[in-house]
Amino acid sequence: MSIQKLTFGKPEALTPSRFCPEFRGCGADEQRLPSGSLPPIGFRQTPRGCVLELPFSEQEEYYGFGLQLHSFGHKNRKLTLRVNSDPLFSTGDSHAPVPFFVCTAGYGVFVDTARYAEFYMGVQRVTSATRGESGHSADNTRELYTLRDSGDERVIAIHIPSAAGVDLYWIEGENILDVVRQYNRMAGGGPEIPDWGLGTYYRCHLDADAHSVMQTADYLHGHGLPCSVIGLEPHWQTRSYSCSYIWSEKFPPDLRRKMEAHLAGRGLHLNLWQHAFVHPDSPLYDAIGEGCGSYKVWGGKVPDFAVPHTQHAFAAYQSEAQVSDVTDGFKLDECDGSDYTRDWSFPNCSEFPSGLDGEQYHSLFGMLYARAALAALSGRPTFGQCRSMGALATSLPFALYSDLYDHRAFIRGCVNSGFSGLLWAPELRHGESRSDLIRRLQTAVFSAQCMFNGWYCTEAPWIGLDCEDEVRELLCLRERLRPMLRRAYDAYRADGTPPVRALVCEYTRDRETWEIDDEYLFCENLLVAPMTAEQESRKVYLPAGDWADFFTGERVEAGWREYAGDGIPVYRRL
Repeated sequence: MSIQKLTFGKPEALTPSRFCPEFRGCGADEQRLPSGSLPPIGFRQTPRGCVLELPFSEQEEYYGFGLQLHSFGHKNRKLTLRVNSDPLFSTGDSHAPVPFFVCTAGYGVFVDTARYAEFYMGVQRVTSATRGESGHSADNTRELYTLRDSGDERVIAIHIPSAAGVDLYWIEGENILDVVRQYNRMAGGGPEIPDWGLGTYYRCHLDADAHSVMQTADYLHGHGLPCSVIGLEPHWQTRSYSCSYIWSEKFPPDLRRKMEAHLAGRGLHLNLWQHAFVHPDSPLYDAIGEGCGSYKVWGGKVPDFAVPHTQHAFAAYQSEAQVSDVTDGFKLDECDGSDYTRDWSFPNCSEFPSGLDGEQYHSLFGMLYARAALAALSGRPTFGQCRSMGALATSLPFALYSDLYDHRAFIRGCVNSGFSGLLWAPELRHGESRSDLIRRLQTAVFSAQCMFNGWYCTEAPWIGLDCEDEVRELLCLRERLRPMLRRAYDAYRADGTPPVRALVCEYTRDRETWEIDDEYLFCENLLVAPMTAEQESRKVYLPAGDWADFFTGERVEAGWREYAGDGIPVYRRL
């Protein structure tokens, strides 16, 4: 590994690395960069926190910063890495912001902070009294706001609020994939994913009862629709906003045991929805005591999972009340917050007994919550869902998902997630049309986790669109991909190679790949180019090398090509 840790000022004690037991940093078994090989990095403290300044190049491109759904390359952008469930623009807001970026020049930078850091990816630094030309006139807004070269030095400026210092990790590699692999290994490598987690997930309607869950399992099995996991949504509990974590009367103990045995007989696993805001009716309300934040959400306590007692109490109750031979996974909702575009969350001014404030806890909440869920499972293999992750979450067996539903943004999420040690599930809920549902399912089949989320669907979403045969064919395709996915997840754990990644990761020197945000590499050697319902055709780029059509085996030439048809363009690298 070619990593160098740089410490500036006095870093805060509570950072992502502090809560990542797998964190390797720059251990003795890793290759440190030679002294004097790093570029100059500026540092200063200000009344608002501290600032780092790094070299910037207009000739390079920059990627990463977590799950960014609305942008790909970040050159000349400002990004504020705030946790937000409803990111509507390319401002840096994200379900899973990560203060890590990679550059086509062959390096990456990880900033070990839980603050809402601001990254200015190319700003002009005042270096002299020389005045640039300012006499250019423009007759349209696009030209008016175009960045012009004034001759001043340009830098990447990183502002970390409130902090008096920070640790920075500079990582170098042969290409972007090499850098990403090192970041992932630094965070402990990819997660252990059980074989059943490679199949299809189906989440039932929120009002499903034990009988309807068994009927869903029978329908899927009887119609030859492969499925590995059944998910229950909010109303399996007596209270869900906030949560009681108590089974409702729709799942009485005897019937629940019958349901679990029925699912086990079908080879199915059970996944339970929840969020971490604890209702006063819950046995956990008193169990966590004062181990919570200073403000409530939906009338419930916000557990401080950074306090060992709180995490233990939460995990112990979940282990006793929910975990069984069949129930071995959780969907962890609402841990991202929505105080920037809607009206619910705990305030940034919250105080937590661990010493974290609300801003820091937002950044760490999803990761800490996931670790509490894993503690409840006591080492049982799992692959769940979590709506927020962040820095150094690579080893956690959870896929991200979203309340948003733009298919094009979901495809971009597939491409972007691999830069930052994240897994992304472009879940399917419904289709506006037959074509929309099939196109969305094509994307989901070639993704890190294949999931239907029918929480508001009174019947399986394909039934009213008369496309069960096409759905069956695609789900059977997912089954055929499982050996390939198994090898990809094993490689992710061993060497840090993401199972889904942008073309620019491996083809960094090919400038054609620098702006491609709607194709991605899948597993070891597939190139996937999803299509939305609005597209009757699309252009696909195959980098230099030998390729064949995945479905027909026909050899195809590298370069740009046109694809038209109802299928999904997939090519195998030979």
